[in-house]
Amino acid sequence: MPRFYQLCTLPANDYSPRGIITAVRPEAYLIIHTSGSVWSSRPMEAEAGRPTWSRQIEFTLAGIGCAVGLGNIWRFPYLCYRSGGGAFLLPYLLMLVVLGIPLLHMELTLGQHLRRGPVLALSKACPLLKGVGMATVAISFIMSTYYNIIITWALYYMFSSFRSNLLWENCNNTWNTVNCTDTVTNSSSSSTASQQFFNYKVLERTSGVEETGTLRWELFLLLMLGWILVYLCIFKGVKSTGKVWINAAAQIFNSIGIGFGSLMAMASYNSYNNNVLKDTLAISITNSLTSIFAGFVIFSAFGYMSHLQNVPVSEIAVDGPGLVFVVYPQAFVTMPVAPLWAILFFFMLLCLGLDSQVRVNRLSPPAQAIENGTFWFAMVEVMVTSLLDSYSKPILKYLKHKEFLVLVVGIYVFQLMDHYTAIVSIMFLAFFEVLGVCWLYGVKRLSSNLIEMTGKKPNIFFRICWWVICPALITVILVFSVIQFKPARYEDYVYPPWAQGVGWLIALASIIWIPLGALHTLWVLPGSITEVLCNNKKKMY
Repeated sequence: MPRFYQLCTLPANDYSPRGIITAVRPEAYLIIHTSGSVWSSRPMEAEAGRPTWSRQIEFTLAGIGCAVGLGNIWRFPYLCYRSGGGAFLLPYLLMLVVLGIPLLHMELTLGQHLRRGPVLALSKACPLLKGVGMATVAISFIMSTYYNIIITWALYYMFSSFRSNLLWENCNNTWNTVNCTDTVTNSSSSSTASQQFFNYKVLERTSGVEETGTLRWELFLLLMLGWILVYLCIFKGVKSTGKVWINAAAQIFNSIGIGFGSLMAMASYNSYNNNVLKDTLAISITNSLTSIFAGFVIFSAFGYMSHLQNVPVSEIAVDGPGLVFVVYPQAFVTMPVAPLWAILFFFMLLCLGLDSQVRVNRLSPPAQAIENGTFWFAMVEVMVTSLLDSYSKPILKYLKHKEFLVLVVGIYVFQLMDHYTAIVSIMFLAFFEVLGVCWLYGVKRLSSNLIEMTGKKPNIFFRICWWVICPALITVILVFSVIQFKPARYEDYVYPPWAQGVGWLIALASIIWIPLGALHTLWVLPGSITEVLCNNKKKMY
């Protein structure tokens, strides 16, 4: 008979009047005693050598930092405007309730219970779809290679703001063209001083992706400075750190981080009996409130500029980096003490970028597991956690600090990578993750995991969402995303077919691991395909 550990005590109405012995896995059992106490043959800390957060609030704050980022500042306001303004809030909030919160709860539960990053966690939960875990590693790697570019631009603008007159305040500069205007106009042939500063001074933008241009040494040096700031944050560190409906769901996935694996990796370092529901609500609600607040700010700026310059808001609203590096700077020019507001804004942007790009986690216990503390870069945390799960000793021997350099890319490559990674790939990843966890792993097992960890089963709302609503909605969203797919573009520039092909290769670099993982499982496991599928369904991780 194995040794049992007391986990918690259930309320009187949550357990049967007689003792129950439940097989949680072949080597572990869960006993609910007649007194209501819950005992397990698995200790709370499933792995003695695995570090945990020194305080649980550290995970909550780090999770909020992971979810709240630059996407809250530019993606949400633009999607809100493009999808009907205030009317967009209804589908957005509904998707938050029936998709965002339940799926985040699912990821945190799985990560905390299995004590592994997304690769091994999904491999244990559903061997047939273990490639989903590898896909999350691939998508995190791709995004981490270009994400620091935004920090570079923020640094450039911040340093350019330390002067009495902002450089984008007028058209009397060497980089301005004859069609430059100081204010927004209805003319399609003109562009504002703010637009020309971003395109011709900061980026030295070329005519298209096929024209590479020259290396911008100022941006290259600022890129190095950005990584130095990342490293200093780590080194000094702290203990932790229809179409409308499709847009609403896509914003929920991108903003909270469903399918990226980062929060699942972070949850694997929670204490085993942590209440993940509290963390789920704190992260998701804080993230959405931040997005809505950012929407109020940008729409106020739109209305203010539209009133001053007597042009419709549609002439001002732009997508992607242009919202942050064109519209906001243009609004600062109309404000008193413009340089001060510009400095504060771009410093805030820098902090948001660092918080998303850096996961400053120094996990205290045990000290021998991670010499001098373990540190992660933001979106590469999922990669590092997955590597440490499988190869911790050789990696920690040579990589006590993890420094990564990023590819220097132009705006066209940046937009291409962002479109095919953050929009195309993530929808496929979310679909297969939900399929693997909610149906193949099973809602019943997921509920048993929560009972084993917290002594409470998920309420009927979460079980219905996991079993019916989430799979159905994601399937519909994926189908309509494919039907209504539009190729990448940047402003009026349409990418040539070969560039679109490169974009699909970028998307496939993460998606391809899903079928490869399934084929590998079918190849290595004995028996026919039908037997393997049946065994996969019955497998108790």
